[in-house]
Amino acid sequence: MNRSYYLELAASGLRMPIGTHLVLHEHADHEAIMLDGPRLGTVVEEAARRFRAPMAIPVMDLKLEKESLLTSHGVPAADIDSYHFTEAPTADWKIDPTPRINATCEAIRQIARNGEFIPVGMGIGPFSLMTKLVSDPITPVFLAGTGATADEEPEVKLVERAIELAMNAILPYLQMQMDAGAKAIILCEPAANKVYFSPNQLEEGYEIFERYVMEPNRRLKALLEKNGVDLIFHDCGELEDEMVRRFSTLDPAMMSLGSSRMLWEDAALVPNTTVLYGNLPTKKFYSDSLVSVADVKKLAADLNQRMRATGHPFILGSECDVLSVPGSEATIKAKVEAFLA
Repeated sequence: MNRSYYLELAASGLRMPIGTHLVLHEHADHEAIMLDGPRLGTVVEEAARRFRAPMAIPVMDLKLEKESLLTSHGVPAADIDSYHFTEAPTADWKIDPTPRINATCEAIRQIARNGEFIPVGMGIGPFSLMTKLVSDPITPVFLAGTGATADEEPEVKLVERAIELAMNAILPYLQMQMDAGAKAIILCEPAANKVYFSPNQLEEGYEIFERYVMEPNRRLKALLEKNGVDLIFHDCGELEDEMVRRFSTLDPAMMSLGSSRMLWEDAALVPNTTVLYGNLPTKKFYSDSLVSVADVKKLAADLNQRMRATGHPFILGSECDVLSVPGSEATIKAKVEAFLA
């Protein structure tokens, strides 16, 4: 889409959570819905309508690519969450879409066909998927930062091969969503943060961050550009300022950051052609002791005021997807409504 679309949304004062998970879990058979493309599409549209959003955004489930990758190669479903490679896999695995992936794409296709909302796709970033494929990604990332190579250190080889394998799962899934009609993709790299990259090491240079995070994501950005699809980049991790600067070189239409970031300060790091999105602490909405309705109203007003002062295009929203927590559904929804009011 034309970049002006997002800038006009920001100028309109739009407030928009990513709230599909909340609406989905109002249905007792939500697990079955995730496997039923037409019903899933209806729920995604219902969430957009409920929260007065122009974009229909799927559930931010960042497990689908790992599930697809491992299911394609015979790993039992019960073992997928805890499965980690212990030695470098070959990078030429063929990936078959799972029923969840097929249903997600069918939902996007239905949303595109109906035409009421802009259909949006979702995917995990290569570095973040790698951290789900190995048991200890921190040590080899640090070793690589000291100059250790894949030929010298098996752990480094494992991480680098896992990133390649992640790309094998991510690229076709993104293409499937775009073929189904997605006009924008939310690409989530929450693991690209100060936990996995040593801030002290980064002071000496960003070579490993570039190789392990930026270069794979530039490949994904190029794929989106080839298909005429917009990038919405999401990272809710603890970040260095330089990380934010580098993410902005991907030229996303929107950038979504976690509540640890001061968006009014990040406005100086990100070009005005990228809308900043977020970043109310919605992960805490389940608890009144952590954040009350009054707190939400105050935080929303303060963030809006500070962002207006910067002049940077901004959409007030959630720091991540707003998750439905059993027993706290009413509390969470009251806080979402508080910042939408």
